[in-house]
Amino acid sequence: MGVRTGPVETRAASPRDVILVGDCVEELEKLPSGSVDLVFADPPYNLQLSGDLRRPNQTRVDGVDEDWDRFADFASYDAFTRAWLGECRRVLKPNGALWVIGSYHNIFRVGATLQDLGFWILNDVVWRKTNPMPNFRGRRFANAHETLIWAAPAAAAKAYTFNYDALKVFNDDLQMRSDWTLPICTGEERLKDGGGVKVHPTQKPEALLYRVLLASTKLGDVVLDPFFGTGTTGAVAKKLGRHFLGIERDPTYVAAARRRIDATQPATGAVLKVIEGKRAEPRIPFGSLVEAGLISAGTVLTDLRRRFAATVRADASLFCEANGTQHVGSIHRVGAAVQGLEACNGWTFWHAEMAGALKPIDVLRSEIRRTIAG
Repeated sequence: MGVRTGPVETRAASPRDVILVGDCVEELEKLPSGSVDLVFADPPYNLQLSGDLRRPNQTRVDGVDEDWDRFADFASYDAFTRAWLGECRRVLKPNGALWVIGSYHNIFRVGATLQDLGFWILNDVVWRKTNPMPNFRGRRFANAHETLIWAAPAAAAKAYTFNYDALKVFNDDLQMRSDWTLPICTGEERLKDGGGVKVHPTQKPEALLYRVLLASTKLGDVVLDPFFGTGTTGAVAKKLGRHFLGIERDPTYVAAARRRIDATQPATGAVLKVIEGKRAEPRIPFGSLVEAGLISAGTVLTDLRRRFAATVRADASLFCEANGTQHVGSIHRVGAAVQGLEACNGWTFWHAEMAGALKPIDVLRSEIRRTIAG
């Protein structure tokens, strides 16, 4: 892994597995457009804290009081947010996506700016902390969650990665929900200096990034983190066979991130493959079966109960006469029409005689997919 502080030349691909040292907006402006697959952003929360926060025993709470979290007012924070989000949208590939995390202090402002810039929000995810900091003054609810927004770069973007089936297996065959219960970063994972002081006040747990990257990236994707901190995104990306690109201006954080990522052991080979469902399979039109000779023009298809019979024509359309009405169209349209429905999955509705048995034509589509896979 390297650290580069000089200018980035324009190129088709973004740098990989490096930390760019400098201001996030300035470094983002140097990156080529459409060059990263995913952005994970943990920006300053603009907590607007004034004075020390103390526990009931009067010991001081180690909160966030760094200069990078201070802005003159909401207008300056909004301008900063618009600048970095705009650049992130530019560097994302059309099929890429962005995750941003925040608290009640900033996430609503960030979300509004996302929408103003043309991002399309796919989900908001609640990270429910199993071990949150208590509210020491007893004047509010204990703040036990943070919010993540997952967004595509535009409303028309439909090809973003979502590993639905892998997440379902990950979650014991239950659909993954938008509320995630995970602990905050503690124990050995929390980076500390020689004096036992936290290196970074808001270090995120690797479990959170693991779930984000598992959900929305593929093997070999480039993940950009414009607020890299101590490198959680980079460490998890390396573990999962993804590439990272970090931007960080604090040299102390950069040094800690480099040590951490260098010590991270990546998984390799087949263990990095994830389960893919039918959504990930190549689209095979019914016409491909006719072209390949798996179904010939003139073949008669029927439903499982043999109520309807449809003839396959040379252009892969079906002709069927049912209840005194003639129907012509695709396997889906004719299947819906003969049943009086709005829609139909023709692949599973229509059947053909194969080896002396009636089987759904989806069996033949699977044969073509196996051929494509080699």
